[in-house]
Amino acid sequence: MVNAGPAVSAEAPSTDRGAYTAVLLFPLLVLAGGLVGFLAPGAVSGLSGWVNPLLGLVMFGMGLTLRPVDFALVARRPLPVLLGVVAQYVLMPLLALLVVLLLRLPPELAAGVILVGCAPGGTASNVVSYLARGDVALSVAMTSISTLLAPLLTPLLTLWLAGQYLPVDGGSMAWSITRIVLVPVVLGLAVRLLLPGLVRRALPVLPWVSVAAISLIVAIVVSASADRIVEAGLLVLAAVVLHNVLGLALGHLVGALTGLPPAARRTIAVEVGMQNSGLAAGLAAQYMNPLAALPGAVFSVWHNLSGAVFALLCRRADARAARRLPDS
Repeated sequence: MVNAGPAVSAEAPSTDRGAYTAVLLFPLLVLAGGLVGFLAPGAVSGLSGWVNPLLGLVMFGMGLTLRPVDFALVARRPLPVLLGVVAQYVLMPLLALLVVLLLRLPPELAAGVILVGCAPGGTASNVVSYLARGDVALSVAMTSISTLLAPLLTPLLTLWLAGQYLPVDGGSMAWSITRIVLVPVVLGLAVRLLLPGLVRRALPVLPWVSVAAISLIVAIVVSASADRIVEAGLLVLAAVVLHNVLGLALGHLVGALTGLPPAARRTIAVEVGMQNSGLAAGLAAQYMNPLAALPGAVFSVWHNLSGAVFALLCRRADARAARRLPDS
């Protein structure tokens, strides 16, 4: 859950209330972390070396939520998974570049926004897909595949699109993503297979461990650029909102144009629009500069809020359709 959202598998939350609480409360906790970093930067600025271990912890938690059956969907229904993953790694990087050009962002912020666009899907999308009455199994498969592809695609796309704004060490970034994303996810999956009973008992706690870690990451990232947030904050927020909303809209359009059922369309919209922004913030802080990490930190808060609104709109559309059904 590198995106301020709960890590879940296709085993959907037992109640809507619990899922809504997760999606709405988690960004508030992450926002609290950001406020700590902004108001008391000295309290966390010395923890910059913790960012990668914290990201690894979060990705290990994601691996614990996965099961081999979650990958079986790729073989049974390859088209929607392929469409979603391609849209993830094509639309979001290009939309990031469009946002950068439209808002004429300075180089540091431009590189940070593009890195967010090149990140894999975030696991909070699984819960949002559930709330939106989307295809949760498809959501888990897409998140898993995009995460496994991240060590290759994220640095390549970032080098190609963001290299014009800031120097990017693609090889080192690929190795970091392998160490802090791929290896922990695979280890988590292996532990789930070896100790299923223990992991099942731990699953309710995992989201809270993850949100504590991502909140601390955001605090560290914000503390490093606290002196420039006042002048850059509104511009970063505008870029993040525009990027996320366009991703949700175009992701849904891709599903509609390819004839996928409504549930799959909603899932692709959510998967494309919601990024692993905590990973992006950590990578930007390590390989770019502190200001470049700010878009990822802001995205970590915003996309959960927009995801909750998207889910609410989907449920209201279903309610209106249900009321019209007896009259048809």
